[in-house]
Amino acid sequence: MKSYRFILALVILLAPPAPARAQDAQQRTPATSAPTTVVPQTPATVAPGDLGAAAGEDVLPKAEEQAALLNHQGVLVETLDGKIVREQAADRAFNPASAVKLATALAALRTFGAKHRFATTFWITGAFDKATGTVGGNLIVSGRDPSFHDEHAVSVARELNQLGIKTVTGDLVVAPRFTMDFSPSSQRSGERLYDTLDATRRPAAATRAWYESRMALHDADALRTTPSVAVMGAVYVDAVPKEARAISTYYSPVLADVLKALLCYSNNFMAERLGDMVGGAPGVSRFLTEQLGFRPEEFRLSTTNGLGVNRLTPRHMMKIYRALLDVLHDENLKAADILPVAGVDPGTLQKRYANSPGRGSVIAKTGTLPRTDGGASALVGQMHTRRGETLLFVVLDQRGNVTRFRRWQDALVAEVQNERGGPAPFAYTPQTLAIRLSASEFDSARSSNLDEYEPAP
Repeated sequence: MKSYRFILALVILLAPPAPARAQDAQQRTPATSAPTTVVPQTPATVAPGDLGAAAGEDVLPKAEEQAALLNHQGVLVETLDGKIVREQAADRAFNPASAVKLATALAALRTFGAKHRFATTFWITGAFDKATGTVGGNLIVSGRDPSFHDEHAVSVARELNQLGIKTVTGDLVVAPRFTMDFSPSSQRSGERLYDTLDATRRPAAATRAWYESRMALHDADALRTTPSVAVMGAVYVDAVPKEARAISTYYSPVLADVLKALLCYSNNFMAERLGDMVGGAPGVSRFLTEQLGFRPEEFRLSTTNGLGVNRLTPRHMMKIYRALLDVLHDENLKAADILPVAGVDPGTLQKRYANSPGRGSVIAKTGTLPRTDGGASALVGQMHTRRGETLLFVVLDQRGNVTRFRRWQDALVAEVQNERGGPAPFAYTPQTLAIRLSASEFDSARSSNLDEYEPAP
């Protein structure tokens, strides 16, 4: 088998490994960080067998690690037309860790479409006094947008100001599923919104996020004002009352851009909330069974973000990845539109391949669980070679040191690329996540509609 020949080649080429660097942490960094580099167009030549150069470090497994590699690693590498390049334990179930997010992304794209925007609606009760800009009632917010952050709340304050609203005498009422800034608590999300709407209470981080988002969009007009809506009452969670009137709806960036941030940073909260919208783990499992033909007894999904105990084989993951490419193609998108490009995009793959000829030649989703199942690590995606080939790959590792697993993954990718003339970057123009996540929209009632008020019976 080619996988065994690969291992023998590694033994022959064995060199003392350099100290591994801790990478691929499951980050919760706000998705407004931006790459500052561009993919090189002409990679340096990599001599065949020069694994360390291609991977950015000496990644060859030690001789005593070979048995562990055989026992604890599943591999499947295929050409675009389905020809097998490498295969090892491809039908053995492993914990794919955060690579499960690929299945969640696939189900969301099939359910909503890449251009879908999540709606967050703002409502008021009571009369509106145009002369003073005062709402004599409550301000209510409802929605399930998993990507609603500080800068979006300031945008809402600006939009409400443009409608003439400056003060709300009543309470801020938050619907039960509203969330903000990755908080699982609707109450805490409401309190954050309460502070962020009001310029006198606004946290410095929110002001900074607003400023950065406007600068990214070259929106100088927005920075000439200080948006502010003061709510005088309390914050509490409740359903939208029947007498409430919708005055403005904020629409998130398109789903493809939300997924780019989610998958670059492997954000567990966003994946869980997005998964909830497609039925949670049971819903995604049902999708895989009905749409991809998975047999229920052959896989297990307990979460939609990859935490905990999940089970998929390399062949399962390959089917998921191919289905993801298919739906992206149908939407006129590519893998790099939602997945991180290694060494270029911020997040879990930012440092891998960053200082090597392989920079920009790998687009993939990582997975890391340091303790679950004795340590699990995954790398699923595609690689590009100097021969112009794109190869799809799945590498799943379990029961061992995750830093060592990453070295093995990089070694395998580098070896396959070197067999085909070395790595070559994908054609890709980076776009900052600040721009992606600031591309939101509003649909608001103009002020002529604000004073339409019918008291509750």
